[in-house]
Amino acid sequence: MDTKDNSNPIQERPIMVDVEAQKNFERVLREMSTEELAQYVPGLGKPFSTCPKGLYNSKVLYAGYDYHDEKTFETCYDTKVYRHYMAQGKYDHALDETLARALHDHFITHALNVMLEQYNEKDVVGVMGGHAKRRDDPGYRQIVFLSKKLTEMGRLMVTGGGPGAMEATHLGAWMAGRSEAETNEAVDMLMSSPTFKDKGWLCRSFEVMERFPLQSDYRSLAIPTWYYGHEPTAPFATDIAKYFDNSVREDGIVTIAKGGIIYTPGSAGTMQEIFQDAGQNHYESVGFASPMIFMGKDYYTNYMPAYTLLKDLSDRGIFHNMLLTISDDNDEIIDAIVRFRKGK
Repeated sequence: MDTKDNSNPIQERPIMVDVEAQKNFERVLREMSTEELAQYVPGLGKPFSTCPKGLYNSKVLYAGYDYHDEKTFETCYDTKVYRHYMAQGKYDHALDETLARALHDHFITHALNVMLEQYNEKDVVGVMGGHAKRRDDPGYRQIVFLSKKLTEMGRLMVTGGGPGAMEATHLGAWMAGRSEAETNEAVDMLMSSPTFKDKGWLCRSFEVMERFPLQSDYRSLAIPTWYYGHEPTAPFATDIAKYFDNSVREDGIVTIAKGGIIYTPGSAGTMQEIFQDAGQNHYESVGFASPMIFMGKDYYTNYMPAYTLLKDLSDRGIFHNMLLTISDDNDEIIDAIVRFRKGK
């Protein structure tokens, strides 16, 4: 019996995607300057651009902040946008606000994709972990040196852009090419303000950046969000893709880190990222599986045994394509990244 509803002509028309038209549109986006694009994108009277010129950096994101006067943080660009965001509501339904945020995030994603085209996809390595890791924790210094070495080896280090393990990753990339003594001095300079809740946390960062200016072409990528805007963005990141939409941002971090993700100790957010990554690897959502490296044997086998669970699921054939490593040693972690890149 034929049950098709012939009264609906839409059923007779397959949805067609004009691939050539899409390519032409993307080409026009690349060739037009931001100033030209801005003529066609409404500003909507917001304290942020609906057509940002590119990714942020510390100078743009913290425009108006003078680390010699911490009060200026209250009037810098990032703070103004965050306060506007909170005043409107994280889930505001006003059309002009949702449209402005969507336009902003669209062009941030475009700029992010342009940047990533400069790297082999397997050279993009993520670091996940808690924002609560203190600057005076030995693990913070270890992450700094791990990131420094991987950056010097040509990897683009990517994090969620917050404090703790994320900041340590960007500090390491910032110090790439410098000596071990200089790197230790940089970490020591930060230790007087160990957490982002301590007075002088952001000030110490800018002091380090002034003491050790970026002297190389090494870059690192932070992908933070105003959804967690109470946590300051790590200014050591050379490229900052800051979003309003946290779901787009979280999926993006896990997806673009095709060279593997290093999981340092974290809490619920890190656990979410671990199993999101496991799902992508199981289904090979990006075409292949990438390494999942757990930094902290005791933490990930006893305190929060995510590695133990994934290893068991993999061994029993329930989860597939799990490239798992667990180690407390930077050299072993780097070796796992290198072996994957070489296809071993």
